[in-house]
Formats: sequence, structure tokens, C-alpha cells
Amino acid sequence: MNHTEIHTLGQLVKAGYQTKKIKDELRDNLRQNIISGKDSFEGVWGYEDSVIPELERAILSRHNINFLGLRGQAKTRLARLMVNLLDEWIPIVAGSEINDDPLLPMSRYALELVAEKGDDTPISWLHREDRFYEKLATPDVTVADLIGDVDPIKAANLKLSYADDRVIHFGMIPRANRCIFVINELPDLQARIQVSLFNILQEGDIQIRGFKLRLPLDLQFIFTANPEDYTNRGSIVTPLKDRIGSQILTHYPEDIETARKITEQESKLDARQLESIYVPDLAKDLLEQVSFEARESEYVDAKSGVSARTSITAFENLLSTAERRTLLNGADSTIVRLSDFTGIIPAITGKIELVYEGEQEGADGVAEILIDDAVKSLFPNYFPKIKKLERKDEETVYDELLHWFFQSEGFEILDDFTDEEYKRALDSIPALNQLIKDHQPEYPEKDIYFLKELLLWGLVSYKKLNKQRFTDGYEFKDLYSSFLNGI
Repeated sequence: MNHTEIHTLGQLVKAGYQTKKIKDELRDNLRQNIISGKDSFEGVWGYEDSVIPELERAILSRHNINFLGLRGQAKTRLARLMVNLLDEWIPIVAGSEINDDPLLPMSRYALELVAEKGDDTPISWLHREDRFYEKLATPDVTVADLIGDVDPIKAANLKLSYADDRVIHFGMIPRANRCIFVINELPDLQARIQVSLFNILQEGDIQIRGFKLRLPLDLQFIFTANPEDYTNRGSIVTPLKDRIGSQILTHYPEDIETARKITEQESKLDARQLESIYVPDLAKDLLEQVSFEARESEYVDAKSGVSARTSITAFENLLSTAERRTLLNGADSTIVRLSDFTGIIPAITGKIELVYEGEQEGADGVAEILIDDAVKSLFPNYFPKIKKLERKDEETVYDELLHWFFQSEGFEILDDFTDEEYKRALDSIPALNQLIKDHQPEYPEKDIYFLKELLLWGLVSYKKLNKQRFTDGYEFKDLYSSFLNGI
């Protein structure tokens, strides 16, 4: 059907248009996608075997949906992607406030217009991108905002009695007729406002200031909620939960590979950063591991969650840290270093909620602990594991490297080292180079210096070396000499 050639009700009927409810649109288009093998929720990673099958079952069942999950779990993103399952264009009565279907008009305006003009009733077309409405539940939301209210100004201008239903000003929900309507953070909506949704969800009618209007609204409701809100800020009233067809639990990425896909997809990077900065795969893994450590940390409030945005903003900061160094040094390019991870601390501290113990450590201190824990978790994937307890005089593969630090006065990596200075500094430790040759002989040459840093940071995390942050860099020293010197 060519919508550009259809402008009246008569032309629409002649073209054979048939009315379809929005839930049937979603269902029919999803069926076609499943049959053809098309991905309906492209760009959402990690939900292929969990959330998406449940969401597809809910759509096939024509249910209203509640996404229940912690912050940064793609709840709103999934809702927005459902727009792609709508028909591209639908006809509406031209000028209708509530997107009246020309074949099934229900507002007074549309009914009178169709009665007056018949087949000449003008119609317009609504694109699927305009069929998504979203409202964040905040304490100031009222029934008038969502459902509607009597408009005294309209009554005065039109010289109408308050008994005339034309004085009604429709709220967001009636105006979203034949659309997807999302209410984010549903538990934050006051209980009396939640009650106003009962009839719309079950019977499809609305009541406004004594006007009982039988408006069979056609809506796909999607709600999002955070489990923490059930106890901290509010709750979903039981009768409303009973009217929501499917409640779907979301979750965080379950492995680093999935988390990396999300971060790389969502990061907002300048093209010049991508061209001039090389990020080793190990650096990307380490960045994601920081979020995994935060979700398990005793210092971080697990009920609040650690958003996927933590890794996204941390990745942006990581590249900006390296970029700043190239600008200071007048260089054209650089490779991300482990010492650059100092730059991601502001991204971490702004995204995590701390428990009492975490508050005692301080936000910056917890962020540094999380980075060290991430290093410790990845270290055994590349080098022999270090025992917690070792017998006296027991030899290890790290003895020569530790002995080098014991004999030296320390080793520094400055933040503004050029790439040549950085590589020269790491190459100056013979035992470090030998360990890499012995245990990672096939490791990519371009990534080798990041791996060398990981080895040093790993020995620190296992309390074999001491790492000290100073104004413009890091210093690594022998653990015992640090004790003797009171560091």
C-alpha cells in the first residue's frame, strides 16, 4: 500500500486497508522476523538466551511488559527497539489528538468529522518512529499529566459548559493511542497515580473529572523498575502488578567478551582517538574486569548495581588519558598503558554506591582497589599463579625479578613518558623481559609492553612488590625495602 497516494477515508477503504491492533502489529512482525531469522533486537548483547526469548514470548502473548532489573541493564533500550516491530506507517484521522483510526474513530472530534465528510474525511500517516512515548515516573507526576483533565481555558475560549466533554484536555496516555508507552522507574510513581492505570490496562477506558469516556485505547504498555526501589523509594501496587502480563528480569553481562561488545558499541569516541590510539586486547579485558570486580566487591552496594555505563565512560576516559599524553608530547600516536588506568578513576567513583566500609576507604581508594583486584584476577591467565603461602627458601619463577628490585633503588613510570621513554624503561629490567619470553613467547609484539606492566602490577597485588603513586607517575620498589624505609 502506497501511503503517499492515500489522503482520504474513501481512498483508504478502496485500497483494502484493514485495522490492526498494536499488539497484533508487534506479534505479526515478530513472527516474520523469527521465521526469516532476522534479529529483532540488534545491538543488545548477552540476552540472546535469557531476556530476549522471554520478551519475544511476551510479545507473542500480547502482554504488557515490566522490565525488572538494576541500573544500566538495557531496559529502556529494549523498549525503544520494539518500535522496529511496528508497521512502518499507519493512517490516522487528520487533526486527531489521540491518533484515531479512520475505520474505528472514537474521539468526539473524529466521530463528528467522519459523520460530516464521510469518504472525504482527510487522513494523515504516522510513522513508527513517532509511535513511541516515554515518561519518567517522578513524584510530581499527576493523573492530569497521564490521563487528562478539564481545561478551563478551552471551556472559556469555546464558550462551553463544563458538562461538555469537549472541555477535556487529554493527557499523555490517550495521546499515545496506537503507540508504545513506556513508564520508567514505575515504583517511583505514587500509589494513587498507579491506581489510575487500572482501567486502562484491563478495560481500556478512562475517566476524567466525572466524564466516563468509553475510549478503547490501543496501547502497548512497557514499564521499567529497579528491585532496589521496592524497599527504598516506593513499590508497585499489587493490583497493578496483576494487570501486567509479563515481568522480565534483566541482568548484567555474564562474561568479558559480551561486556566488551557493549562497551565498544556504546562508547562515544572521536575519530581522531580511534586513529591515533591503539588499545591492546588485554587493556579492554582489564577495563571490563573492573566492573565485574565492583559487582562482587565488599565495598560496593550490590543492591544498587554497577551499571554497564561504568565501563563505557571508563573506556572513554582511558582513551582520553592516552590522547592527552600524545598532545603534551607532540606525538601522532600512542599505545594505551596500564598506568593510564589512573584516568578511569573519576568514571568509576561517579557510578558506584558504597557501603559503610567503602565510605571509610573513600571513593578514590575503592576505585584503586577495584583496578588492583582486576589485575589480580587476570594475572593467572598469563603467568604462573603465586601461592598465598610459600615455604621458606622455596624458589619461584619471579625470584630473579624480585631480586632485581631488591638491589635497585626503585623503578619509575611517569605519566608523560613518550612511547620511547616508556619502552626503554620497561626494557631496562632484564628479568622482566625474560619472564615474558618464558611464559608468553607468542604474545603480540605491539601488546607486549602492556603485558609487562601487568606483570609488575600483578606482583604488587600479590604483595611481592610495592607500588607508590606520586604526583606524575608510579614508582615500583622492593616490598621489604619499602617497609624498612617506612613507605
